Amino acid sequence: METATKPNHIGRKISRIRELRGMKQEVLATELGISQQSVSYLEQSETIEDEKLEQIAKVLGVTKEAIKNFSEELAINYFNNFNDSSEGTFNYNCTFNPLDKLMDAYEENKKLYERLLQAEKDKVAYLEKAIKK
Repeated sequence: METATKPNHIGRKISRIRELRGMKQEVLATELGISQQSVSYLEQSETIEDEKLEQIAKVLGVTKEAIKNFSEELAINYFNNFNDSSEGTFNYNCTFNPLDKLMDAYEENKKLYERLLQAEKDKVAYLEKAIKK
């Protein structure tokens, strides 16, 4: 008894990767410089020429080999078994005091305001001198 193998349908793989990336057909179409209908047609195609596949892969942020070898089962298995072994190496805490940043911005704006105010005072003094002459 022979087991039927699933055909390597590149279009469906592109569609699924695009969906997993949260990308709409319109966005992919725009990035490729084609119409949304053309993307729909591509996603229905069982095969796609390598040059076009390379362009699609670049837009999707993967390699063309990743598209060719994509497996829904492997992707689901990967995400179900994903464990972050680098626990503790990420610093999710703020590395600066937001109030310090706010005060720095305030001080910068204050200095700018003072320079602008002084420039206006200088203009007024100059104009007053010019009127007196």
